This record gives sequence, structure tokens and C-alpha cells, in this order.
Amino acid sequence: MTYHYPDAVLMVFCKAPVPGQVKTRLIPTLSARQAADAHIALARHTLHIATKRPLCDVQLWCAPSPAHPFFQAAAQNFSVTLKTQQGNDLGARMADAFQDVLQNYAHALLIGCDCPSLTEADLAQALTVLQKGYDSVLAPTEDGGYSLIGLNQTAAQLFAAMPWSTPQVLPETRARSQRLGLQCYELREQWDVDTPADWARYKQWCGGI
Repeated sequence: MTYHYPDAVLMVFCKAPVPGQVKTRLIPTLSARQAADAHIALARHTLHIATKRPLCDVQLWCAPSPAHPFFQAAAQNFSVTLKTQQGNDLGARMADAFQDVLQNYAHALLIGCDCPSLTEADLAQALTVLQKGYDSVLAPTEDGGYSLIGLNQTAAQLFAAMPWSTPQVLPETRARSQRLGLQCYELREQWDVDTPADWARYKQWCGGI
């Protein structure tokens, strides 16, 4: 396959859809099984967007391992390579993934599976920004975090001891980037699905597309 950005990679971070272990903030509004199904729907949407256009290599980074049937099916249904997340917390796993891929690619993006507002145009813009020489790129989210981060070089300091799942993630990432001297570009603001209100928004959004 000929990619538009052959020297880049897109990493999609995803947990195995085990009831009671994913989208737990949707419980008890949804049952554990329904929350897992919501996670599956969001992950499939993300993989569709990630592979819709031949932008670059796409890797599905699995937790705890690629052995789960959902990941095996994803490898059959989408143009993705399965990888295993390594690390004791989210920050360590993200840092490890960037360390791994930037040995083989000039540019790397990382996204999760719960931001339906991200489009293939956003991904292309992020890759273009990195290709033009920015050190990093972020897609802020309404809740004070980010749904996408891209780097041209490893920067483990951006991920260590980060207050994940709080409104401090984005401002802290900005501050650390400035201290590291990274030239960072920010994409348009996104929204993700964490709460029952977010899920209701997603279902309404799905009905309009």
C-alpha cells in the first residue's frame, strides 16, 4: 500500500472490552456488558477513521495483550498491526510506545478509542504539522485533556506522573512542553466519551451522520 505519510505511524491505544473493566464511568447508567459494548462501538469507529484513508501505518496497541478475540477480529477487519502495551500505568505505556516506534518512523501519533469527533482530516493535519517541523502536536478536549498527541522525538517527561483523567492534563502537558523547548501545534478542540452525558451525546451524534 502507498501511504501519504510513509515515514509516519498512527498508534491506537485500546483496552480489551472486558465487562466491568472498560467505560466504568458509564456504570450503573449502563450495565457492565452495555458499557463494554459501548467501548467496542467507539473502538470500531476509531479504527474505521484511522484506516479510512491510506495516511500511514496504523498500529493497534492492545491491553493487556492482543490475545482477546476483539483484537484478533480487528486485525482481520482493519489494516492494523497488533502491538502490546508495556508499562505500569498509562504514562509509562505511552512513553514506551513512542520509544518503540520512533526508532523506525520519523513521526508518530497516538490516539485513544473514545474520541468520536476526531476525523481523518484531523489525523492528516496532525501528520502534516509534524512533517513541517513542529516537535509535537495535540488535539485538546473539552474536559481539559487531549485526544491525540504526536511527536517527532521521544519525550518521556510528557507522560511521567501525569494526573490522568483530570482537567490538569492539558495545561500540565503544555507547561512541560514549554520547559522542554518543544514547538507544539494544537488542533481544533475535540470531545470524548467518558460519562453517561457523553454517551447520550454520542448516540445523538451518530443519529445525525
